[in-house]
Amino acid sequence: MSVSPAASAALATAGSASGSPVSSSPPAGAAGRAPTQADLLGFVRRTAADGELIASLPLDPQGRTWVRLVGPGGSEAWLIGWPPGSGTGWHDHADSVGAFVTASGELKEYSLAARLPTDGWKTLELAEDVDRERRLPAGQGRAFGHHHVHEVLNESPDRHAVSVHAYYPPLPRIRRYSRAGQVLRLEQVERPEDWQ
Repeated sequence: MSVSPAASAALATAGSASGSPVSSSPPAGAAGRAPTQADLLGFVRRTAADGELIASLPLDPQGRTWVRLVGPGGSEAWLIGWPPGSGTGWHDHADSVGAFVTASGELKEYSLAARLPTDGWKTLELAEDVDRERRLPAGQGRAFGHHHVHEVLNESPDRHAVSVHAYYPPLPRIRRYSRAGQVLRLEQVERPEDWQ
């Protein structure tokens, strides 16, 4: 599947961390089986290779920008611009699986190699050996399963990064965490209306 011929048709919603999103009705997802992690990774890789689409994302020097894309099989997909020094903070995507690929620049992912309880906790002490770090230059990415806890950062002091993300099922919530040493604390649960 090539995204280039219909790049403008793939765009559904645009927004920025410093402004309100501009909405339109996203097209319905494709019928059939649910997309797998491999399907999502294939989609984000193909989309990240679409130079015209990547170049169309408006970049803001102060905050992240995003454009909602039409993902495969009813998945939720986003094109995200990262100004220098920006990041997500620690979070997970609840019951959704996902994938992301850096399209330009470089991102760093810090993640936990541990299965956390899904609900009913506010504070956890993490084992010493759970931390993982990945450097993701342009063209590199990864897929992940349910309840994957991570943070994604653009650590460059002077260069934007752009990435493509996809999730299935569409994100029902994002749980945000704070971290002090080996202590992870649940701080907030966001719903789709908080970011769309």
